[in-house]
Amino acid sequence: MQEKGTISIHTENIFPIIKKFLYSDHEIFLRELVSNAVDATQKIKRLATLGQYTGELGDITVEVSFDEKKKTITISDKGLGMTAEEIKKYINQIAFSGATEFVEKFKDAKDANEIIGKFGLGFYSAFMVAKNVEIHTLSYQEGAEPAIWTCDGTTEFEIKKGNRKTRGTDIILHINEDSEEFLDKWKLQGILDKYCKFLPVPIKFGTKSESVEDGVDDKGEKKYKSVEVDNIINTTSPIWTKSPSDLKDEDYLNFYKELYPMSEDPLFWIHLNVDYPFNLTGVLYFPKVKNEFELQRNKIKLFSRQVFITDEVKDIVPEFLMLLHGVIDSPDIPLNVSRSFLQADGNVKKINNYITKKVADKLSELYKKDRKAYEAKWNDIGLFVKYGMISEDKFYEKGKEFTLLKNTKDEYFTLDEYTEKVKAIQTNKDDQTIFLYATDVDKQDGFIASANKKDYDVLVLDSPIDSHFIQHIETKLDKTQLKRVDADVVEKLIQKEDSYANLLTEDQSKQVKELFEKAIDNKSYSVEIEGLSPEEMPVTITMEEWMRRMKDMAQTGGGPMSFYGSLPDSYKVAINGNHPVVDKILKSDDEEAQLKLAKQAFDLAMLSQGLLTGKDLTAFVKRSVEMI
Repeated sequence: MQEKGTISIHTENIFPIIKKFLYSDHEIFLRELVSNAVDATQKIKRLATLGQYTGELGDITVEVSFDEKKKTITISDKGLGMTAEEIKKYINQIAFSGATEFVEKFKDAKDANEIIGKFGLGFYSAFMVAKNVEIHTLSYQEGAEPAIWTCDGTTEFEIKKGNRKTRGTDIILHINEDSEEFLDKWKLQGILDKYCKFLPVPIKFGTKSESVEDGVDDKGEKKYKSVEVDNIINTTSPIWTKSPSDLKDEDYLNFYKELYPMSEDPLFWIHLNVDYPFNLTGVLYFPKVKNEFELQRNKIKLFSRQVFITDEVKDIVPEFLMLLHGVIDSPDIPLNVSRSFLQADGNVKKINNYITKKVADKLSELYKKDRKAYEAKWNDIGLFVKYGMISEDKFYEKGKEFTLLKNTKDEYFTLDEYTEKVKAIQTNKDDQTIFLYATDVDKQDGFIASANKKDYDVLVLDSPIDSHFIQHIETKLDKTQLKRVDADVVEKLIQKEDSYANLLTEDQSKQVKELFEKAIDNKSYSVEIEGLSPEEMPVTITMEEWMRRMKDMAQTGGGPMSFYGSLPDSYKVAINGNHPVVDKILKSDDEEAQLKLAKQAFDLAMLSQGLLTGKDLTAFVKRSVEMI
């Protein structure tokens, strides 16, 4: 048996296109060839199960090896093998059955990710790194003859009789000069760890040393010796392939540590397992996140039949769950020709919806089962839930029942519970219920104390996403507004019919306003005289709720709100017309003394807001010492 021929391509040689466009992604040649070897092995196992193959299966390990001197990498399997006719069919014909269409479609392609995997090109990814490829194979079929196929990266090929004695296939790559980096143990080990760590057939890559017991010494203590054993790089039955009923918490935690060795234990996990209307398995973990809002993304690994594909899963997993960790495996996810990017498809949307529902169901179950334990986890999971509430209407509807609000007394409430708690006392004269909130409890302590004096409750909303969450729930809750506790004096935050009147005359108000404007001497601060309780501070500095909110949203990627982030800060200075300090200023005949008192009262307000710094702070301290 000997035959030479030409792979039929009508338009132009396909190999330069493969080499050119796939070069940036060239490590995937190993994924493709090992996956093919595993497929061939799975198929012989299946035929044996069905009784269509009656020979001994024997050792079915796939082996990857390399020879630095000969500059070869070999992928060996003991799977189905091929006859010469099958090589011609599967390697020469099917791989190029759409070659004309392929070349027309992809000759101008800009991106490697547009190409591989289509038209059976997985095998031909070998030519990204090899100048010559050999296939040595023997089919499982009775009476089959071994065959060798060789090709040097042109359209010429040769098939001749081989000398292989056992069932299976060896693919030998003669590595080109540009790709000699792959003739390295650690480079190959890294690629195998990345793509093949959970393939369902054992994969051997060299050997490794292990310590084993070797009797006892003179003192009766155990002795150990070092032995060389096969280096099997994969776990053939990862936990997502098993039934949840066969797994313990310890199994899930051990798998998490295998995926993310340096991470803290996760809070909890969700085992995904569905076979209709699509196939999907996997385990998603809720990590401890708190405020590291962007740092933990791309931690979900996408597999297809246990072959690692990518950790870019943004179309499958809802955006708000991109902070989760774990594994998703589905043969039904449509990949583009590179097997690295997802294509728009109805199944992707269904999978997305399924994952959203499973996460909502799990959170609801945890909340109902043990509310105290759920509250203890809220600081860690609040980010996910709030993000989901903002970005997915379906999730919002489910999430209303298990989304929690925490107040400054460390008490937790659902949205409905909190509305009921504050409605009676925190409803203003326009029948709007006002939720007061703090973003920095220590810095805003004076404002919180003022609110508490009136028996008002204050929420803590201090995560990076809360500025967007606040905006969103205002649109969802009926007749409800959220106001930051330092956005105005407390009487103005929740205006009642019986608010304090300003006891100053019009002339006195004008005089006080002009004195403070002169003492402050800064156009960013607009002065107003207010009628407040004499027990409140003489001066309060605030930034309007809408302006502060827009600035907060701009800081966390506010889109159209980013304009506000560049605006200069502007503050309102509320002078308490009913405070004794204002009375003292008015009674003084010395303008210098009046200005000094006004400046001191203003600086105290600045100090309470953390706004007094540098020279102004030094001058304030000096003036305070003089006044003492």
